[in-house]
Amino acid sequence: MQLKELADYIGSELGVGRFRDYCPNGVQVEGRAEVRRIATGVTASRAVLDAAAAWGADAILVHHGYFWRNEDAVITGVKKQRIACLLAEDISLLAYHLPLDAHSLWGNNAQLAKRLGLLESGRFGEQDVACHGLLAQPVALADFAKAVAETLRFEPTVVGGASGRVNRIAWCSGAAQGYFEQAISLGVDAFLTGEISESNVHMARESGVAYIAAGHHATERYGIQALGAHLAERFGLEHQFFDEEIPV
Repeated sequence: MQLKELADYIGSELGVGRFRDYCPNGVQVEGRAEVRRIATGVTASRAVLDAAAAWGADAILVHHGYFWRNEDAVITGVKKQRIACLLAEDISLLAYHLPLDAHSLWGNNAQLAKRLGLLESGRFGEQDVACHGLLAQPVALADFAKAVAETLRFEPTVVGGASGRVNRIAWCSGAAQGYFEQAISLGVDAFLTGEISESNVHMARESGVAYIAAGHHATERYGIQALGAHLAERFGLEHQFFDEEIPV
């Protein structure tokens, strides 16, 4: 299929136009017009670019691309090397940030819910990207943390949780530390996200609500895979996900 056709379809399905984001969503670096092989990855790191190029990708789809708001606009150093790799291989880079977090089917938060047995009942946070709801059945906090570790292949940091059990839960992939107080106000037993800040520790201890930091990369590994699998099935494309071992 044509690159423009691919980008137009994804943009429409993810509702890109309704989001105020920190980066451009869609084609960030233009490569060859014809797309037969799509690679996916969480971040457009050099490791992902090199692996995708070796596989023969025509386009790479990621959650974390380039050209973030307030970053230096010059193309030097690491940024120059990454973009030079894409241009030399004539590979397109497409990135989808908040639209991929929020999507009800292929989104990072929807995919987290699917894997962890979370039943969504509502949304909150900036542009409704965060979710809240229930576990399929109440469990001990320690058992839930163990399930998170096994499912996401990441040992979570758990703070607070006065009751020692989890039934009502809020979640948001990536760096959603700033949503913790909103989650508490919803009456949840636990909040799950990727990262944790110092202030979250005190809030968790004093509120009694468990804070579960399960890794920025680990919580955002599944949305881009789901999108890639959908595109491969719908358009007859070849798809390969390239993962990395990320300690945070």
